[in-house]
Amino acid sequence: MWVAHIPVITERTGVSHDQLGGLLLLLGASAFVAMQLCGPIIDRWGSRPTTIAAAVLLSVVILGPVCATGPATLAAALAAFGFANGALDVSMNAQAVQVERSYGRPIMSSFHGYFSVGGLVGSGVVAATLWLDTGVPATVAVAGVAGLVVTACAARGLRGRESAAPAPGSTSPADVEPARSASVPRRPWWTGVDLRRVVLMAAVAFALMLAEGTAYDWSALHIVETFDTNESIGAIAFAAFSAAMTVARFGVDPVAAAVGPVAVVRFGALIGIVGMTVAVLAPSAGWAIVGWTVFGIGLAGLIPQIFTAAGNLTTASSGRTISVVVGCGYLGMLAGPAVVGFISNRSSLPVGLAVAIGALVFAAAAAGVVRSPGQRQRRSDVARHDTLEG
Repeated sequence: MWVAHIPVITERTGVSHDQLGGLLLLLGASAFVAMQLCGPIIDRWGSRPTTIAAAVLLSVVILGPVCATGPATLAAALAAFGFANGALDVSMNAQAVQVERSYGRPIMSSFHGYFSVGGLVGSGVVAATLWLDTGVPATVAVAGVAGLVVTACAARGLRGRESAAPAPGSTSPADVEPARSASVPRRPWWTGVDLRRVVLMAAVAFALMLAEGTAYDWSALHIVETFDTNESIGAIAFAAFSAAMTVARFGVDPVAAAVGPVAVVRFGALIGIVGMTVAVLAPSAGWAIVGWTVFGIGLAGLIPQIFTAAGNLTTASSGRTISVVVGCGYLGMLAGPAVVGFISNRSSLPVGLAVAIGALVFAAAAAGVVRSPGQRQRRSDVARHDTLEG
């Protein structure tokens, strides 16, 4: 609703391109703050009430940007919208990790697939209502009401707070949060958490979402500027990327169950590298669109594996670990287009797009960070056995 209405909103509020850039940074900063605030709240009260509250808030504040009358009111509206969006990003992923854990097999990528479907449906609705001239506030109001209805229907099915217990496959007692009492001091949230793995997961999330953000902001422009085509051909590149990512996400979960998350991240990153290389070196717009499509297929299941691994590091403070990883990924989404623009202004757009290739090379090299605790323990046992045998 927000992204598809940006041209209408900027015209109504009289916001320049420079002002819009600043407002988008404000939106991102507000979302990042909400992500970090939600981590402790989720660990204390669980992801269920946080998800419900964030979804209700988002359904209400989405009306703010389309009702803004000037730069000041738009800034306030986007700050509220960013906060609600950031809170929901963390809380619904924390809830998804909890549901997936009880489900017994990988389903996180399908959750993200429905997220992608929502974006496609939303943009289609906006395109249709703008063509029919039904009124922007009315369209967004209906979407907000729909959000409230869906939240009310889903609320009962969301899982409540888990009792502190070891993460799947983990035997470390540090994963268990002791009962609070006057005689037991409150420990820092990172107690028993492998902080090196959290930092590496955050770095991989940053890299992956940097690559994804590159496609969102530069795929269409790459086709138009490189091959001197019209904007409609450029739009096909972004549509192909988005559709490929959406469809592929529904097929990743069975693959993850069969070969494991490490292979999904490693080979998915390699497929993404091939796709971006084809797009950058393509001799024609058609081949470049093929490259962007392959790029979307490669990226489809990577972030879900990172979020699942972050949530399963520990159940005692999974909200904080997820908030750190999701937040750093979000920063990558914001930074990617800016980095590409900075480099392309000093060389060329294809050279700038190579940043995404570098990010995926790093992700492929660091794919082992998503290995589950049980897998790590088995690998350690095997190595110890081999050493003793030797």
